[in-house]
Amino acid sequence: MGCFFSRRRKLALGGQQQQQQQKQPAGAGQDAAPGEQKAPQYSWDLRAKIDPKDYTFSGLKDETVGRLPGKVAGQQFVIQDCENCKIYIFDHSATITVDDCVNCQIFLGPIKGSVFFRDCKDCKCVVACQQFRTRDCRKLEVFLCCATQPIIESSTGMKFGCFQYYYPELALQFKDAGLSIFNNTWSNIHDFTPGSGENNWGLLPETAVVQDYVPLPSSEELKTVRISTDATKSIIPITRGQRQKSSDESCLAVFFAGDYTTANARKLIDEMTSKGFQLVQTKEVIMKAEDAHRLFQQSASEFTSLLEKGPVVALEFNGDGAVEQCRSTINEVFSGTKIFVSESKASASQDVDNFYNFADMQMGM
Repeated sequence: MGCFFSRRRKLALGGQQQQQQQKQPAGAGQDAAPGEQKAPQYSWDLRAKIDPKDYTFSGLKDETVGRLPGKVAGQQFVIQDCENCKIYIFDHSATITVDDCVNCQIFLGPIKGSVFFRDCKDCKCVVACQQFRTRDCRKLEVFLCCATQPIIESSTGMKFGCFQYYYPELALQFKDAGLSIFNNTWSNIHDFTPGSGENNWGLLPETAVVQDYVPLPSSEELKTVRISTDATKSIIPITRGQRQKSSDESCLAVFFAGDYTTANARKLIDEMTSKGFQLVQTKEVIMKAEDAHRLFQQSASEFTSLLEKGPVVALEFNGDGAVEQCRSTINEVFSGTKIFVSESKASASQDVDNFYNFADMQMGM
């Protein structure tokens, strides 16, 4: 009997296995027979499926919503048809479109490509991006970091200020989005459809405080992000941009690529601004040897070999005595570090014009 039941048991198992194999897709759970090739498996077969709903805010009213660091991770995002909402994207993204939003307060973390506002009105925003564009918008107030020239079209009542924001993950998000904290043309607006009698855009007051425009989030989930809107802690250096300079004396300082370039540049900014000098503009750009000869002239040979290490970071300071103070600070604080700095008030103006004209040409502006 033992043999009988053993036989039935094997037959039963064999039947179950045959049924399971019939249910499985062809090739699933089976090794390729000798001489046969396995079905190819591609990288996109292994990716997690993306639900567009996770990357969309649509049709919301009187709500506070957002995405925490790591939740967008370079994907595209859509914001549309929202009213009286507070919206926070605390992560980097590929592109973002904002359509038909009214009276919203919006924070958008670093955007690798473009952000496009269409048919929006009475919104206050903090935005960091490669490209910024609006169309058919009215009364937008934007604290902006934009690597290229911002563009408005068929838009009125637009106001712009310099991006100022901090949370611990923000610096890495800028890197993930391929954005430099030193390339910010926030005030160099191009209006495709200028009006005949008045400007469609202007600058926010120098005293404008980000938190008065886009308050910190109130929801328990979003409050876990450790935010500061203190200008001195901002990831992006606060620049005067197109505002009128307070003095006819400026100074150019150029840092060359190395392990501490960013830290050194920020240190000089802190030293100079603490003494009352104004940071007008900053730029990070790649230079070649022939560029150095044209821009640094007699000093070029001292810096040419440093250009092979990577992009340079340039800072323009303004104020009476800027050149003397900048040279003194660099000698005291950065002894042993090679830094180009304007030699005199007479040469400094030409230094600034030459460098930033070159940088704009390099960046296609």
